[in-house]
Amino acid sequence: MFDVHYHLLFGVDDGPQTIDDSVALAEASIAEGVTHVVATPHASLRYPFQPEINHERLETIQRRFEGRLTLALGCDFHLSYDNLVDLEQEPSRYTVNGKQYLLVEFAEFLIPRSLSVVLFRLRNTGIVPVITHPERNPALIADPQRLDELIGIGCLLQVTAGSLCGDFGRKAESMSLDLVRRNLVDLVASDAHSQKWRPPSMRRAYDLLHSRFGQTTADRLCLHNPRAVFFGEQLPPQPETSDVPVRRRSRAGGLFSRLTGK
Repeated sequence: MFDVHYHLLFGVDDGPQTIDDSVALAEASIAEGVTHVVATPHASLRYPFQPEINHERLETIQRRFEGRLTLALGCDFHLSYDNLVDLEQEPSRYTVNGKQYLLVEFAEFLIPRSLSVVLFRLRNTGIVPVITHPERNPALIADPQRLDELIGIGCLLQVTAGSLCGDFGRKAESMSLDLVRRNLVDLVASDAHSQKWRPPSMRRAYDLLHSRFGQTTADRLCLHNPRAVFFGEQLPPQPETSDVPVRRRSRAGGLFSRLTGK
């Protein structure tokens, strides 16, 4: 499996604080059958983004797992003014594996209407925003119709493995399962932070998806689509969505020409 949202780097945000903590998380993911992980430290006012330190710590962890786990960098991108300005100058610092997909985390209680304009502009530059854990966002839980607008722009949706399994409460569980049922989810990822209080849980999520929705859905959300995001490829053909007012546009768009040279 491919886990593309993961707080694996030690000492950079609210994830693991020591190399031993990072190693324990990675071992847990390997035991679940995960082969590729994107380390996604926060890029926010609370946790300033530190590309050089991130690279150093990724390499430190990678040396421990050479041949057992393949790592790449991305980030948990917050839509601040400074972040957006820097993203425009050097997008590969923030995108998954330096390609075209960008994990975007919304503020919890207020999502301004202008946000759609920002995301639309990102799509027009070739960046594909991946909205992280919408099922855990209070503003989106209160107004889920906002997702129709974001999907119409061409954003992808990533739900948390633990949400599907009920780890974040009934509302998150219900919303995540409903989004999967309607074929609105593009990716499942762990958003792992800690072995004790936010473990990976990808195997549990895969097994639940397999049981409730079938192997095709489980493979699409945990293997095939995350693999495409990891390597900067276009998503494979996706099933039709259901009961959605806004028809989904291209889910992957073209490759980000400034990053891929295509």
